[in-house]
Amino acid sequence: MIDPGVVLFGAFLLLLLLGVPILTAVGLTAVVFLWTFGLGVQVTAANVYANIAKFPLLAIPFFILAGFVMERVGLSHGLVQLLNRLIGPVRGGLGLVAVGGCVFFGAISGTGPADTAAIGSVMIPAMVHRGYAVGFAAALVAAAATTDVLIPPSVAFVVYGVITETSVSRLFAAGVVPGLLMGLALVMPVVIISRRRGWGGEPWGTPREIARAAWEAKWGLIAPLVILGGIYGGVFTPTEAAVVAVMYGLFVGFVVLRNLALADLYHLFLDAAVATSVVMIVVSFAGLFSWTGSTLGVMDRAAHSLLTLSDNPYVILALLNVLLVIAGMLLDAISIYYVFLPIFIPLLARFEWDPIWFGVMMTVNLAVGTVTPPVAVNLYVASRIAGVPMEEVSRWALPFVLALVAALAVVAYVPAVTLWLPNVLGVR
Repeated sequence: MIDPGVVLFGAFLLLLLLGVPILTAVGLTAVVFLWTFGLGVQVTAANVYANIAKFPLLAIPFFILAGFVMERVGLSHGLVQLLNRLIGPVRGGLGLVAVGGCVFFGAISGTGPADTAAIGSVMIPAMVHRGYAVGFAAALVAAAATTDVLIPPSVAFVVYGVITETSVSRLFAAGVVPGLLMGLALVMPVVIISRRRGWGGEPWGTPREIARAAWEAKWGLIAPLVILGGIYGGVFTPTEAAVVAVMYGLFVGFVVLRNLALADLYHLFLDAAVATSVVMIVVSFAGLFSWTGSTLGVMDRAAHSLLTLSDNPYVILALLNVLLVIAGMLLDAISIYYVFLPIFIPLLARFEWDPIWFGVMMTVNLAVGTVTPPVAVNLYVASRIAGVPMEEVSRWALPFVLALVAALAVVAYVPAVTLWLPNVLGVR
């Protein structure tokens, strides 16, 4: 008799190979199996509802809306100008500005595509104007925006925390150092390629120009202090922080900068609603797939199969990372959490791995997936902004992907890099 697990995953992969959208593939496979085993529509409806009816998930629509508001208000422009004045005309200077801008805007936004759009709309034209190859500029911004998934606030950490019932606040703190490490890893390819091509940056700013740029960027600089300071100061929870982020962006847009009108709210709410709907539908159906696999005993058997390959935790860790890198090329991050975490959780217990560290390591893998085709959302956004084919951007992205993989290796095999900050802060 054929193992139901083989059929379940085989049908899912077959649909993907046939070009069926990921959401349809994961949802259709789960529903067909539930009906085949006589569990029926009641179980399907109950699971779909249970997957999204969780209080921490309320942070997702608000963080997404906050990202759209911050982008519309233009907080990224001031941050970029300040970094330009500070970094100056060094080799790869504008590339370094792009990396720094993405890292800093990651502390305001909650998703990689929003970071790519906000910084890319400013930096890609500026880099091309200074002689940088347009494919290089687009690939760099897309790669640097992967840090947004790690730098809090992070939608990915909210989903992981809900699935594993771990502290979202602790995940936020744990993601800071790995996020900064990913940004630093991109510096080397930027400098090496720029030296070969003769690409530089803008002139250094005078003390007065730097002070003026800092003043103009102050609302962007204050935003992460308000959001993260409130979380770690015990003023509000991560879910409440998402609402605070939205209100902060609206306050800056309507009252301070006055570049936001009531008419803009319709389009902001509409864009945020569409983006949120995509995320929540994926949560619903990917969760259904995960429950189906667990009910059939597929996940336990898959975990046992991995343990039979080796009892060395370092070997298993390497296999998991390879598996996640490949999965990141084919699936979105949320689907990967729901499909693979039920398999991985027994391994955490077997090897006594810290779930916070494991969540950050897994998220770094998924961040790399946003710049590895065919499912590479950051590359798609950057290519649209730059107006160049996806193939051109993908070619330039290779050295940045290798740099990010090097950062992943450090996070995977040196857990202290991840756990140091939450332990120092005493976050629970």
